[in-house]
Amino acid sequence: MEFDYIIAGGGAAGCLLANRLSANPAHRVLLLEAGGASDSIWFQIPVGYRYTIGNPASDWCFSGEAEPGLNQRVLKHPRGKVLGGSTAINGMVAIRGQAADYDAWRDRGLNGWGWQDVLPFFKQHEDYFSDATHDQPWHGTGGEWRIDAPRVHWPVLDAVAASAVQAGIPQVQDFNTGDNFGVGPIHVNQKNGRRWSAADAFLKPILKRGNLTVQTGALVDKVVMQGSRAVGVMWHQGGTRITATAHREVVLAAGALGSPQILMRSGIGPAAQLAFHGIDVVADRPGVGANLQDHLQIGIRYQLKGADTLNRHMHSLFSKARMTAQFALAGRGPLTMAPCQLGLFAKSGPDVAHADVGYNVLAFSRDGFQAEFDPFPGLTLISYDLRPGSRGALRLADRHASTAPLICANYLTTPRDEQVAINSIRLTRRIMRQAAMAPYQPQERWAGSLVKDDDDAGLLAVARQAGVSIFHPVGTAKMGMASDPMAVVDARLAVLGVQNLRVIDASVMPTLISGNTATPTLMIAEKGATLILQNAQANTP
Repeated sequence: MEFDYIIAGGGAAGCLLANRLSANPAHRVLLLEAGGASDSIWFQIPVGYRYTIGNPASDWCFSGEAEPGLNQRVLKHPRGKVLGGSTAINGMVAIRGQAADYDAWRDRGLNGWGWQDVLPFFKQHEDYFSDATHDQPWHGTGGEWRIDAPRVHWPVLDAVAASAVQAGIPQVQDFNTGDNFGVGPIHVNQKNGRRWSAADAFLKPILKRGNLTVQTGALVDKVVMQGSRAVGVMWHQGGTRITATAHREVVLAAGALGSPQILMRSGIGPAAQLAFHGIDVVADRPGVGANLQDHLQIGIRYQLKGADTLNRHMHSLFSKARMTAQFALAGRGPLTMAPCQLGLFAKSGPDVAHADVGYNVLAFSRDGFQAEFDPFPGLTLISYDLRPGSRGALRLADRHASTAPLICANYLTTPRDEQVAINSIRLTRRIMRQAAMAPYQPQERWAGSLVKDDDDAGLLAVARQAGVSIFHPVGTAKMGMASDPMAVVDARLAVLGVQNLRVIDASVMPTLISGNTATPTLMIAEKGATLILQNAQANTP
């Protein structure tokens, strides 16, 4: 049980790291994943997320604490518990964010993390679909991570896009060139109409490498420390506690909700909290578990006249059979749908420099994730604040690895976030009132339909009651300068005050990026792998 590198977490970052670190046959690599393999049919059919999210076999099924900004409601926080992590159960949306997001990281003193610095790492593993409408210098081809165009078309979404243009939002074909302001198609992590997870891309093709060991059902408890030096990992598997040694580095890649738990159980975190749970303090890092950020989504359902949407097909046995045949025979049709088929990034007000509101536009409607589809033609516009100022925290409930953490994101707890929520509802309505949507006679069917546009208090009240997580947690082990007392890792993703330990996943993001988080997490892993290998080369005799 001796390795050069031990990776804790087999999600997006962990799968890529295992691939890159084991490419050198001299490196012995161990990848630990608490969940199982992602071989079920529901991990292949894109709409299978309906059956994997909320399923304890594939989802950690975390619940938060009462949210003070959301009328004390408790939200769900799904996280993938399977090889591939959340890329095996997520919405498959391929969004990088904005150049300004990464330039802001650089401007914090994090050299090497500006847009021009990270762009090569986005491209390095991409296999972007070929289309003359795309500026190919922005994208990579031939990599492991397939990004495809959608394989189903709903004419009503063309009307939504036209309405957005009428409302002053430009038409775009590619959200991933640095400025995502506009409306256009969502590109997805699929291959031939099937979900393409990080396990599919980076792990399954290399499982036969003799220097790579993959253990599933392995719940990581803590990093084994000798003083301030990480020397191994201890985990639980099949009722047994197992320890392995890492001669070079231990890498935590368990995600924004997983990695801070492991750090704290290892004695790295806020000293008072660790002492409360009887954990010996190795490094007092108050930023571990702090700085939690997430996107809050506010969905408005619309009833339409004369539109063809998924609602109709989900209430027809014939349509369901036809959809199944389309998928099985051609890899096309509604079963290939990501939850979002049309993307939109807009500005909540005239004084906003970069788009600060994102939209997922869905060609269906229902009253909740697990609810039946509405019996009428419908669509849903889901808005979310791209760069919220609210900050939450993740804390240990106790010192046991099997105990879920305490999660509070503190949504809508700053005046700025409150105003963006209010403005986003107004913007949704303005888009849907444009002439291009008039033939469909859209009618709001949600909790705030009776609240007028000029009623700020009323709009905020329904945002507090209707808002839910869009499942993009980041920031709980943030990158920062050594002079920042809340920083957890430095610009090389090394844990401050600890030797031979890195965190490489979404938890290191100092601030949320302006969009979905899977693609940026893979970029972080690609860059992190390069940093590790550079260090290995520098320390090889």
